[in-house]
Amino acid sequence: MNLSCYQFTPLDRLEEWKSLLKTKCLEHGIKGTILLATEGINFFLSGTASQLDPILQIIRSIPGLAAIRPKESPGSDQPFQRMLVKIKKEIVSFGVEGVDPARHPAPKISPQELKQWLDEKRPVTLLDVRNEYEVRLGTFHGALDPHIHNFRDFPQAVEKLDPALKSHPLVMFCTGGIRCEKAGPFMEMQGFQNIRQLDGGILKYFELVGGDHYQGECFVFDERVGVDSQLRETDSVLCYNCQMPLLASDLKHPHYVFEKSCHHCFHGKPKGRGNTAKKTKS
Repeated sequence: MNLSCYQFTPLDRLEEWKSLLKTKCLEHGIKGTILLATEGINFFLSGTASQLDPILQIIRSIPGLAAIRPKESPGSDQPFQRMLVKIKKEIVSFGVEGVDPARHPAPKISPQELKQWLDEKRPVTLLDVRNEYEVRLGTFHGALDPHIHNFRDFPQAVEKLDPALKSHPLVMFCTGGIRCEKAGPFMEMQGFQNIRQLDGGILKYFELVGGDHYQGECFVFDERVGVDSQLRETDSVLCYNCQMPLLASDLKHPHYVFEKSCHHCFHGKPKGRGNTAKKTKS
């Protein structure tokens, strides 16, 4: 079983929690990543229910995290290679002072309500806040792609958006919702008046309403690489050389060479690579 969750809430005693969580995760054979910061927690863990339950008890004992409810996804293979517990300045790197999702969050829209809006063809603009290499695998039909290589590039991309969008209904989305927690308040700071963020991101949308209005698959930051609208692992892989995500159709490209290069890097590694997990499929 795979668990993922984040929570923005003020945390302290980070070194103490880091030490306890790392010790207990190793004792129970858990693999994955836990990020701790004064602004909250973000974790991706894999193991059996009996392995994971004691870790969740510890996390819920941390002041401010008692009500945390991780997302569960089935999996027979271990998607992580090791266990990391880190203290970071931010649980998702953004680098903009004054953005405080815990105290000043942007409004959310549920997957069910967004689907209804799209079914009714309401005048709403969808904004994909993910990296360009993620968008390449799939996105909502008609969504704006800001063409960023790293989430820290997002503020500069916002400056290039049509100013008319500042008064227009705009729904932003990402993989699981965490980047929108930063992007939403930032856009409100920039004068956008009708912002909503998709609660739970693409993965929660898939879980609750399926793949309507979405094209392609969703890139995920583990060894699965991509999942479809049924949350099943796809045949997408990472390039051995540049780590760019590749669709099954990309493996037929004349510039794809197994365990050597792909059409993104045959002339040199591109800017904005995918994740660094190692996975190959024939």
